Amino acid sequence: MIRSIRHKALRAYWIEGRTRGLNAEWLTRSAVILDALDSAVSPEDMDIPGLRFHRLKREMADRFSVRLTGNWRVTFAWSEQDAIDIDIEDYH
Repeated sequence: MIRSIRHKALRAYWIEGRTRGLNAEWLTRSAVILDALDSAVSPEDMDIPGLRFHRLKREMADRFSVRLTGNWRVTFAWSEQDAIDIDIEDYH
């Protein structure tokens, strides 16, 4: 289940359905990713074909990543059975 979203526009999209501040190209895939995160009970549940799920390394080793588009990723941490600190990042 989703407990917290860092990215302000992504949070507004999830809670209120507002799309302002999100790239229009991200909307469909963002919805799929957020729905999957909300249904997931472990990070590995996000290992969905096409999302390129992986754990990050070095100083971000406590976070996971799935592909949004191009270099952009939806990153998140995990606490018990909840996705937390969900963000959109280009960390490349």
